[in-house]
Amino acid sequence: MAARRISSLLSCSLSYSSLLPKGRFCGVGRVVSGYSTSAGIENPINPSIKVHCTQLLINGNFVDSASGKTFPTYDPRTGDVIAHVAEGDAEDIDRAVCAARKAFDEGPWPKMTAYERSKVLFRFADLLDKHIEELATLETWDNGKPYEQSAKIELPMISRIIRYYAGWADKIHGLTIPADGPHLVQTIHEPIGVAGQIIPWNFPLLMFAWKVGPALACGCTIVLKSAEQTPLSALYAAKLLHEAGLPPGVLNVVSGFGPTAGAALASHMDVDKLAFTGSSETGKIVLELASKSNLKPVILELGGKSPFIVCKDADVDKAVELAHFALFFNQGQCCSAGSRTYVHEDVHDEFIEKAKARALKRSVGDPFKAGVEQGPQIDSEQFEKILRYIRSGIESGAILITGGDRLGSKGFYIQPTVFTNVKEDMLIAQDEIFGPVQSILKFRDMDEVIRRANSTRYGLAAGVFTNDLDTANTLSRALKVGTVWINCYDVFDAAIPFGGYKMSGQGREKGVHCLSNYLQVKAIVAPLKNPAWI
Repeated sequence: MAARRISSLLSCSLSYSSLLPKGRFCGVGRVVSGYSTSAGIENPINPSIKVHCTQLLINGNFVDSASGKTFPTYDPRTGDVIAHVAEGDAEDIDRAVCAARKAFDEGPWPKMTAYERSKVLFRFADLLDKHIEELATLETWDNGKPYEQSAKIELPMISRIIRYYAGWADKIHGLTIPADGPHLVQTIHEPIGVAGQIIPWNFPLLMFAWKVGPALACGCTIVLKSAEQTPLSALYAAKLLHEAGLPPGVLNVVSGFGPTAGAALASHMDVDKLAFTGSSETGKIVLELASKSNLKPVILELGGKSPFIVCKDADVDKAVELAHFALFFNQGQCCSAGSRTYVHEDVHDEFIEKAKARALKRSVGDPFKAGVEQGPQIDSEQFEKILRYIRSGIESGAILITGGDRLGSKGFYIQPTVFTNVKEDMLIAQDEIFGPVQSILKFRDMDEVIRRANSTRYGLAAGVFTNDLDTANTLSRALKVGTVWINCYDVFDAAIPFGGYKMSGQGREKGVHCLSNYLQVKAIVAPLKNPAWI
């Protein structure tokens, strides 16, 4: 699965300094420091809210699945069941698509003025702000990310994204074009129709906003499939969106599994557009299903193996902190994670010692406790996969300098892990691990690091840490990636486009570029009789 990013409270873009430990937030437990088998891991806090939204949302109503089946969603802190959620399959997808089609062809949403659509989205953003505690609790409980991250960072960015696209709704327009002859030529931008959207488990609410916001602003209707690991927050957010005045059938949410619900959505003949965020391997399947059905256009935001380049002029202390954040944020479960840390030989040894010390200080524990930087991995499958990659790194000759094992006996906690002596041919340098495993590689000069950084099938993002303007300019243009962060990392403003080169996907999300994903451009040509001018 691939992943997604967030925003600081002040600038609505995430910078590493916004998530560094600063003592207590208005937290829900005592501050934890250092990774260890703490009592918080063995005896986690019990969330105070109740889970209410567990059915499918179709045509404005919460309903059971056609089969009556449900599936459990688990607390990654313990492996215990949080709730049983309706399990949608092909029949439910068809019900949802029919509702979305009718809402698009006959309903008020695409016929509504753009200003009226924007008011619904603005009201939704206000409701998101009002219900931060419930949404953040569901996100942390279902996903395992720190509550402080959910409540103080991600939820403000989510409402900002919705407001951004609410502002765009009445500013989408075409052109009047001069033609070579007496004709009136204009273009209009029309909503593409029914949009199928498949979101991942690592940033469930943020990906909900990235996809739903622009599609609704353009006048589309939606069938959204949530990740089976994290279905709860999308259902709650969709409920709030209907409270804001969204007409029935405009947004339908189906929880279910990829091979059933996901495949049915990707191959449905009455879906006009598909947007998917996840792994590159699954992205290939989604693209194939879309092409074999009605050749619907697809936007893909996929995996990454992003280089983080520390140049020889670096302030090592600052570089260590930024590289640490670039990799370990969100338990390492980010598609843009700086998972290949290239360090110039002049500062390599100092960097290694300080990177080890920083990893040892990382606070790992119950994500509902104040001050915790790292919670559990999403589930047992991801947990075991990460441990296999760690064993692979050791067996292939990389040097493990800290971490490398689980924490505690309950849940899916993994020690922050750092490898040195990593080579490009090792699996830990090639594959997207999607976990708290930092791989440090040494380099000598600019040409070498450019060649090595680009020697991957991915091209999502990169980080460059340098005080030299020429170095920054050279690297930012030479790296074959969709985003280059210079002396910062994971800055995700609502207006900044995001997407990848190569097997990291196609198309862009966020910003004005994303609107084109949900629009058709129509040219209208009419003759001009005796025009005064042409």
